Amino acid sequence: MLNIKKIASSILPGSTERKKEKAKEAPHKSLLDDIIHTADNFAENFHENPAFSFVEKGTLDYSIESLSAVDDVLEELSDFEWNEDQLYNITSMIGCYIFETARRNYGGEYFWQEKEQQPVLIAGLPDFRVQMKVWEKVRGRVLNGREDNIPFFIAGYKEYIERAKKGDVFTIV
Repeated sequence: MLNIKKIASSILPGSTERKKEKAKEAPHKSLLDDIIHTADNFAENFHENPAFSFVEKGTLDYSIESLSAVDDVLEELSDFEWNEDQLYNITSMIGCYIFETARRNYGGEYFWQEKEQQPVLIAGLPDFRVQMKVWEKVRGRVLNGREDNIPFFIAGYKEYIERAKKGDVFTIV
């Protein structure tokens, strides 16, 4: 029997402290580059992990449909207890994949929210503002289960972008 928690930990980035040190080493790196790099690493390393053999190779292709596979992975991960460092790593790595999938399909720009220590994806600038906080949603999905469904969350982001009018401001969490 596979130890999913142990194997899943292997696809996650290093400790939070190591991530902070790396960020200091490469200050020239943009938020966009960092999110794309993290998302790509998740997608590439994911398929080599036997704990998630139920997800076919090539599924994580940044399509909206791929978010169903991501949601399945989060369902598996929600069966375990994670310490804060592990939960942060799950949230940031899988969150970057979800962010980048939304950006590639619906547009938007990344901004860093210093107070909350997380990125936000904002679509519609300068006419309107539809912003999405994915890391909070991923954390909720791991802790709360299916009620924080990722495909439903992204469909809501798309819906708000499509119906927004000049001057509108929406936050999707």
